[in-house]
Amino acid sequence: MSSEVEKGVVSQTKSKLWVDILIFVVFLITMEPGLSRLTIHEWLSLSMIVGMLVHLLINWDWIIEITRRFLGRLGGQTRINYILNWLLFIDGTLLMVSGLMISEVAMPALGLDFQIGDGWSKLHDLSANTVLILLGLHTALHWNWIVSTVMRYIVNPVLRLIFRNKQIGGVA
Repeated sequence: MSSEVEKGVVSQTKSKLWVDILIFVVFLITMEPGLSRLTIHEWLSLSMIVGMLVHLLINWDWIIEITRRFLGRLGGQTRINYILNWLLFIDGTLLMVSGLMISEVAMPALGLDFQIGDGWSKLHDLSANTVLILLGLHTALHWNWIVSTVMRYIVNPVLRLIFRNKQIGGVA
Protein backbone atom coordinates (compact mmCIF):
# COMPACT_ATOMS: atom_id res chain seq x y z
CA MET A 1 0.00 0.00 0.00
CA SER A 2 1.44 3.39 -0.96
CA SER A 3 2.14 6.02 1.65
CA GLU A 4 -0.62 8.30 0.28
CA VAL A 5 -3.17 5.48 0.37
CA GLU A 6 -2.10 4.57 3.93
CA LYS A 7 -2.49 8.21 5.01
CA GLY A 8 -5.94 8.28 3.40
CA VAL A 9 -7.01 5.12 5.22
CA VAL A 10 -5.68 6.46 8.54
CA SER A 11 -7.41 9.79 7.97
CA GLN A 12 -10.71 8.07 7.12
CA THR A 13 -10.43 5.79 10.15
CA LYS A 14 -9.74 8.76 12.43
CA SER A 15 -12.70 10.61 10.90
CA LYS A 16 -14.96 7.61 11.48
CA LEU A 17 -13.78 7.36 15.07
CA TRP A 18 -14.35 11.04 15.91
CA VAL A 19 -17.73 11.18 14.16
CA ASP A 20 -18.81 8.02 16.01
CA ILE A 21 -17.59 9.38 19.36
CA LEU A 22 -19.48 12.62 18.78
CA ILE A 23 -22.66 10.77 17.77
CA PHE A 24 -22.33 8.53 20.84
CA VAL A 25 -21.90 11.45 23.25
CA VAL A 26 -24.83 13.35 21.73
CA PHE A 27 -26.91 10.17 21.81
CA LEU A 28 -26.18 9.68 25.52
CA ILE A 29 -27.18 13.27 26.27
CA THR A 30 -30.37 13.12 24.21
CA MET A 31 -31.46 9.69 25.38
CA GLU A 32 -32.79 11.12 28.64
CA PRO A 33 -34.58 14.41 27.91
CA GLY A 34 -35.45 14.80 31.59
CA LEU A 35 -31.75 15.24 32.39
CA SER A 36 -30.76 17.37 29.42
CA ARG A 37 -33.97 19.42 29.36
CA LEU A 38 -36.29 19.46 26.37
CA THR A 39 -34.61 22.36 24.57
CA ILE A 40 -31.17 20.69 24.59
CA HIS A 41 -32.76 17.33 23.76
CA GLU A 42 -34.50 18.68 20.67
CA TRP A 43 -31.68 20.83 19.26
CA LEU A 44 -29.01 18.16 19.86
CA SER A 45 -31.30 15.57 18.30
CA LEU A 46 -31.61 17.77 15.22
CA SER A 47 -27.82 18.08 15.10
CA MET A 48 -27.58 14.28 15.08
CA ILE A 49 -29.18 14.29 11.63
CA VAL A 50 -26.01 15.96 10.33
CA GLY A 51 -23.81 13.55 12.29
CA MET A 52 -25.66 10.55 10.93
CA LEU A 53 -25.44 11.86 7.35
CA VAL A 54 -21.67 12.30 7.78
CA HIS A 55 -21.46 8.76 9.22
CA LEU A 56 -23.35 7.39 6.21
CA LEU A 57 -21.18 9.32 3.74
CA ILE A 58 -17.95 8.13 5.37
CA ASN A 59 -19.21 4.54 5.11
CA TRP A 60 -20.87 4.95 1.69
CA ASP A 61 -18.37 2.76 -0.22
CA TRP A 62 -19.03 -0.11 2.25
CA ILE A 63 -22.79 0.34 1.89
CA ILE A 64 -22.62 0.21 -1.91
CA GLU A 65 -20.22 -2.76 -1.95
CA ILE A 66 -22.26 -4.88 0.47
CA THR A 67 -25.52 -3.97 -1.28
CA ARG A 68 -24.06 -5.31 -4.54
CA ARG A 69 -22.80 -8.49 -2.90
CA PHE A 70 -25.69 -9.09 -0.47
CA LEU A 71 -27.33 -11.94 -2.40
CA GLY A 72 -23.97 -13.43 -3.40
CA ARG A 73 -20.98 -14.53 -1.37
CA LEU A 74 -20.92 -12.65 1.88
CA GLY A 75 -19.82 -13.57 5.39
CA GLY A 76 -22.52 -14.16 7.99
CA GLN A 77 -21.41 -11.35 10.30
CA THR A 78 -21.26 -8.89 7.40
CA ARG A 79 -24.78 -9.89 6.32
CA ILE A 80 -26.08 -9.49 9.89
CA ASN A 81 -24.30 -6.12 10.17
CA TYR A 82 -25.86 -4.95 6.90
CA ILE A 83 -29.39 -5.95 7.98
CA LEU A 84 -28.84 -4.40 11.41
CA ASN A 85 -27.66 -1.15 9.77
CA TRP A 86 -30.82 -1.01 7.66
CA LEU A 87 -32.95 -1.60 10.76
CA LEU A 88 -31.06 1.20 12.51
CA PHE A 89 -31.61 3.50 9.54
CA ILE A 90 -35.34 2.76 9.40
CA ASP A 91 -35.80 3.04 13.15
CA GLY A 92 -33.62 6.16 13.35
CA THR A 93 -35.74 7.75 10.62
CA LEU A 94 -38.91 6.92 12.56
CA LEU A 95 -37.32 8.31 15.71
CA MET A 96 -36.35 11.58 14.03
CA VAL A 97 -39.63 12.07 12.13
CA SER A 98 -41.71 11.34 15.22
CA GLY A 99 -39.45 13.66 17.22
CA LEU A 100 -40.03 16.43 14.71
CA MET A 101 -43.77 15.83 14.89
CA ILE A 102 -43.92 16.09 18.69
CA SER A 103 -41.38 18.92 18.96
CA GLU A 104 -42.37 21.54 21.50
CA VAL A 105 -39.29 23.76 21.16
CA ALA A 106 -37.22 23.39 17.97
CA MET A 107 -39.94 23.15 15.33
CA PRO A 108 -42.04 26.00 16.80
CA ALA A 109 -38.85 28.09 16.92
CA LEU A 110 -38.48 27.43 13.19
CA GLY A 111 -42.09 28.46 12.61
CA LEU A 112 -43.45 24.91 12.33
CA ASP A 113 -46.07 23.83 14.81
CA PHE A 114 -47.69 20.49 14.07
CA GLN A 115 -51.06 19.48 15.47
CA ILE A 116 -50.26 16.00 16.66
CA GLY A 117 -52.06 13.06 18.09
CA ASP A 118 -50.86 10.74 20.83
CA GLY A 119 -49.64 8.22 18.26
CA TRP A 120 -46.53 10.24 17.40
CA SER A 121 -45.41 10.28 21.04
CA LYS A 122 -45.93 6.53 21.33
CA LEU A 123 -44.01 5.96 18.08
CA HIS A 124 -41.21 8.20 19.36
CA ASP A 125 -40.94 6.28 22.64
CA LEU A 126 -41.07 2.89 20.89
CA SER A 127 -38.49 3.85 18.26
CA ALA A 128 -36.19 5.37 20.94
CA ASN A 129 -36.26 2.14 22.93
CA THR A 130 -35.74 0.08 19.78
CA VAL A 131 -32.80 2.22 18.63
CA LEU A 132 -31.18 1.69 22.03
CA ILE A 133 -31.31 -2.10 21.54
CA LEU A 134 -30.16 -1.88 17.92
CA LEU A 135 -27.26 0.42 18.83
CA GLY A 136 -26.21 -2.00 21.54
CA LEU A 137 -26.07 -4.79 18.94
CA HIS A 138 -24.31 -2.48 16.46
CA THR A 139 -21.71 -1.61 19.10
CA ALA A 140 -21.22 -5.28 19.98
CA LEU A 141 -20.63 -6.18 16.32
CA HIS A 142 -18.05 -3.41 15.99
CA TRP A 143 -16.44 -3.84 19.41
CA ASN A 144 -13.08 -5.10 18.14
CA TRP A 145 -12.82 -2.14 15.73
CA ILE A 146 -13.81 0.28 18.51
CA VAL A 147 -11.23 -1.03 20.97
CA SER A 148 -8.37 -1.29 18.48
CA THR A 149 -9.07 2.13 16.95
CA VAL A 150 -9.43 3.89 20.32
CA MET A 151 -6.19 2.25 21.46
CA ARG A 152 -4.34 3.16 18.25
CA TYR A 153 -5.50 6.76 17.85
CA ILE A 154 -6.32 7.93 21.38
CA VAL A 155 -4.86 5.82 24.20
CA ASN A 156 -1.45 5.03 22.69
CA PRO A 157 -0.71 8.62 21.54
CA VAL A 158 -1.72 9.96 24.97
CA LEU A 159 0.48 7.38 26.72
CA ARG A 160 3.41 8.20 24.41
CA LEU A 161 2.94 11.88 25.14
CA ILE A 162 2.78 11.32 28.91
CA PHE A 163 5.84 9.06 29.03
CA ARG A 164 7.82 11.21 26.61
CA ASN A 165 7.13 14.24 28.80
CA LYS A 166 8.15 12.29 31.93
CA GLN A 167 11.41 11.25 30.28
CA ILE A 168 12.12 14.75 29.08
CA GLY A 169 11.11 16.15 32.47
CA GLY A 170 13.24 13.60 34.31
CA VAL A 171 16.31 14.31 32.17
CA ALA A 172 16.18 18.08 32.53
